[in-house]
Amino acid sequence: MTAAHNVPDILSQKFAENPYPTYRALRDSPELVWHEATQSYLVSRYEDVARVFKDKESLFTTDNYAWQAEPVHGKTLLQMSGREHATRRALVAPAFRGHELREKVVPLIERNARELIDGFRETGAVDLVSGFASHFPITVIADMFGLDRSGQKHIGGWYRAFVAFTANLSGDPECAAAGTRAQAEFAAYMLPVIRERRSHLGDDLLSALCTAEVDGVSMSDEDIKAFCSLLLTAGAETTDKAVAGLFANLLANPRQLEAVRQDRGLIDRAFAETLRYSPPVHMIMRQAGTDVPMSGGTIPAGATVTCLIGAANRDPGRYADPDRFDILRDDLTATTAFSAAADHLAFALGRHFCVGALLAKAEVEIATNQLLDAMPDMRPADGYDPAEQGVFTRGPKSVRVEFTPTVG
Repeated sequence: MTAAHNVPDILSQKFAENPYPTYRALRDSPELVWHEATQSYLVSRYEDVARVFKDKESLFTTDNYAWQAEPVHGKTLLQMSGREHATRRALVAPAFRGHELREKVVPLIERNARELIDGFRETGAVDLVSGFASHFPITVIADMFGLDRSGQKHIGGWYRAFVAFTANLSGDPECAAAGTRAQAEFAAYMLPVIRERRSHLGDDLLSALCTAEVDGVSMSDEDIKAFCSLLLTAGAETTDKAVAGLFANLLANPRQLEAVRQDRGLIDRAFAETLRYSPPVHMIMRQAGTDVPMSGGTIPAGATVTCLIGAANRDPGRYADPDRFDILRDDLTATTAFSAAADHLAFALGRHFCVGALLAKAEVEIATNQLLDAMPDMRPADGYDPAEQGVFTRGPKSVRVEFTPTVG
């Protein structure tokens, strides 16, 4: 084990501005790296990160979410294991796949994308972050829950406070306090809605969760509230950054943008490569359930492990020319990119593979199609600067584009 003396701190401003040189140095380190500020081991190679995600629960647990997420969400799928995890996942998973996704959710996605685009399609210019991506997944999720649109302004603030709390690796007390306030406000808003929905069931996700039952197990009001909180955080933040990142990557590679514009069947490849090249989530933590030998040393039982997805997804031992964005690369399989058999690590792997991966795929696919239809000659605007921001989650701060206005 070695301390990170020769590489920039992952909580430093230098790292926040560009983490990739640090990722490279960490991957090249012959020993396990201990990070004092987060009290965790940094795991950065593809093989090692994939192993942490896929190994048995006895080796790597999700107990870290008891302090990292439970204070703002309550107990969620993230930290459950064994039978409890399998049962709870079976309760919620049907809403994110197959018939339910196609018949109920896809129309909501299409409508919300269209309504947002209608707000700027005649203007000839938009910031794809502030004008589309930062609103799009929140409106979709709120509609999935059957929530009144009047609450969406508050929902956006709450989910951002939840994201900041989960990513608060430096222990900022103001950030922690804001997360606690948001948790109390979200609960005060959501629990009465859940109770009312139990009495007046509809054709929405909340109603489905109220009536779901597997092996005699159903969800309490608190369980449903926790899941809603988690979905807002995990679903909105990642889709927001995925849409913005995909377009930033395509605008930086005009030939690939034109290829996608001409052949929309390439959108899945562009999204999969975006998840590899610039994943919305750069870090996921786990805890060692026992002493675990890894590359460069042994992680002791009880220790926290920070899995650096952003580093692993650019490991040259796994991907050829990994710092190049290439939607046609032959070492990334688009057909499995949104399943537990994915090549990339952006959705994790194993039993905790992202339950909303197919929802994210549908959102990004529909949004990309509609945006390309509305802006067939999309180009960077004056002052275009898609610089990324964020450490735990990361994406472009702004993606300002111009286009010939369209009507209808």
